[in-house]
Amino acid sequence: LRKSLVPLRLFTVPETGGTLNVATHFYHYEGGFAERDKCRAAQGANLEWGRYLGVARPCMIEQKSTVFVEAPLVKEMDEISGLGEAFPVIDGQGSSGSIYEIRRYKLKLGYDTVPNMLSIYKSGLPSKLTAEGTDPTTSLVTLLYSEVGLLNEVIEIWRHGGGTEAMNRSRHAARSAQDWRKAIKEIADLAIEFTSTIHKPTSFSPLK
Repeated sequence: LRKSLVPLRLFTVPETGGTLNVATHFYHYEGGFAERDKCRAAQGANLEWGRYLGVARPCMIEQKSTVFVEAPLVKEMDEISGLGEAFPVIDGQGSSGSIYEIRRYKLKLGYDTVPNMLSIYKSGLPSKLTAEGTDPTTSLVTLLYSEVGLLNEVIEIWRHGGGTEAMNRSRHAARSAQDWRKAIKEIADLAIEFTSTIHKPTSFSPLK
């Protein structure tokens, strides 16, 4: 029902690295706020959706919504799949062991902070993606920055088809990527906080 009403791309629950029992879902509105408003209006008018909310809401403690924009480099680099495809094929491996690593950068205030961070990130990313020893099932799904909600926040979403072992291999390989190390050193000067959480996709998530 949800997927018939809104452009769901990823639905996960956290495994570790933060607050547990939090359903985390990402949607992609190609038409921006206008498309989002249209979809949410259709949800509100759908009787079956209303019945679903009546059952689901007693299970909820709180909800939070943030609007993000994909960074320009997502469309500029073929290595990044982005959220624009409903069912992007990331690798041929089965999804039962895959995890998503969501990495959040909370940046200092300022109009130039996010653009500067994205520029630095772009300069170092190719060396990370091609670092020797990177697990072949590791891929960068998207890079996002906040537009509504907590501002000056940037999020990376990495998929590791081989699970935590693949994540650890790719992390270790990235340490030898000199351009990436230089970029992270510069990004650290812009950041206030950095967190990393591991999520598992649900059975009905388009991205597995």
